[in-house]
Amino acid sequence: MKESFIDSIKIFCKSGDGGSGAIHFHRERNIIRGGPDGGSGGKGGNIIICGNSHIHTFFHLKYNKHWIAKSGLPGRGNNITGANGKDLFIQVPIGTVIKDENKKVITEIIKNNQKKILFYGGMGGKGNFFFKNSLVKSRRYAHPGIKTKGCWISLELKILADIGIIGFPNTGKSSLLSSITKAKPKIGNFSFTTKKPNLGVIKHNFDSFLIADIPGIVEMASCGKGLGYRFLRHIERNSALLILISSETKYKKREYNILLNELKKFNPELLSKKRLLAISKSDLIINNKEKRKIEKIFSDINENITFISSFTGEGLDFIKEKIYKILEKKLRMQ
Repeated sequence: MKESFIDSIKIFCKSGDGGSGAIHFHRERNIIRGGPDGGSGGKGGNIIICGNSHIHTFFHLKYNKHWIAKSGLPGRGNNITGANGKDLFIQVPIGTVIKDENKKVITEIIKNNQKKILFYGGMGGKGNFFFKNSLVKSRRYAHPGIKTKGCWISLELKILADIGIIGFPNTGKSSLLSSITKAKPKIGNFSFTTKKPNLGVIKHNFDSFLIADIPGIVEMASCGKGLGYRFLRHIERNSALLILISSETKYKKREYNILLNELKKFNPELLSKKRLLAISKSDLIINNKEKRKIEKIFSDINENITFISSFTGEGLDFIKEKIYKILEKKLRMQ
């Protein structure tokens, strides 16, 4: 289960072929030269993608990467149409983006039970009954049914969280998540403890919203350093970003600028999102004079700083209130 968090995968999909039309002529004891009565073939099954809120990764697809729908059955005599192929449903997590072989987005699944037909099954061929007319009443021709082609598609997961926690490794992101939600992420006093996004639910003023802890970002992440950009797609749908800077780091403003620069390299639109800046591990700050020095460092970029401590609880209620203020309009529309 080490690699159970799978947020991107390729699968092969092929909708069902259409059943062939039948070439058949009506025969009974007293009817020797009956007319054509071959039925049409059945339609092939569709490939349908379906959102499922109980699934959170693509782990269930890891060992089942080939999805081939049933083909329609051929037509039969007495103008009997062949049975349609059964549709094939692929269950995916909420927030899944589906792309074709050229990386073009086909569709996105953002709601539970949302369904989208990815590939239509082939139409069944017409039997020779369909082609008879007043001039030619003994047609020996029928359509074979439409054959479909399979292809590989890419599935990418973008977690639908309201707030994304961004920061360097070991800045207290997981500790904050566990302090303000009931989530139980892995916490350790070393870098890259978090190797996959963790989700929690904040309840505030009779409302609730999702917050995601994203694995740490380091300088040169765009070049693959650390965990690189593997998980940054998960913050693209966040309404706001909570940037966390540890009180232990010596060059706080430089670290802040590095984070913004790496976000810009990944997707410049991320910088247009609303941001909150918090200084974590505030219990390690000696006195208020040191806090004022930190505030002065960020004064020229007009960032309103919140000092928080997951150990003592300082600033946690205040940061939840600030998050709520940002999301209040969105929550009222739900």
